[in-house]
Amino acid sequence: MSLRSVLRWPDRRLRTPAAPVPEITEDTHRLWDEMIAVMEAMPGVGLAATQLGEMQALAVVDASDARGQAVRMANPEVLHASVHLREHQEASPCLPGVSAVIVRPRAVTVRFLNENGEVEERDFVGLWATSVQHQIDHLQGRMYFDRLGRVKRDMLLRRARKRV
Repeated sequence: MSLRSVLRWPDRRLRTPAAPVPEITEDTHRLWDEMIAVMEAMPGVGLAATQLGEMQALAVVDASDARGQAVRMANPEVLHASVHLREHQEASPCLPGVSAVIVRPRAVTVRFLNENGEVEERDFVGLWATSVQHQIDHLQGRMYFDRLGRVKRDMLLRRARKRV
């Protein structure tokens, strides 16, 4: 199976919020499987369906050392966020060759539909929490660099343009 390419910034779809997923179907499972394959090929620790041009609120995250522990989420939403923050160097295959230190809550509680179509609430900490929040941003039409101040964001986008 040939893997689908990730959309590249400034594709408008990256700024479009994803549509909620009403139920988990066989098509949902196929798309999650494809998303995991693309994520592993990058390699990365998460991927949102919108990054593949699928405007559905689906995400996968696997920040495990061993890999193969991907969490499949539909309609993920943060219910609670830690007051303790964590800095992490974030990047996206949508804007290759650049990254930035982003500050996010160190831990989050997220509600989502799991692969069985059941509502699940799960706590994520550290890199897992960072990746989940990064994917939720994608599903809301946001990029990680939107969390930077204007000057840093403009510098990052200028560097990215030079790499093309």
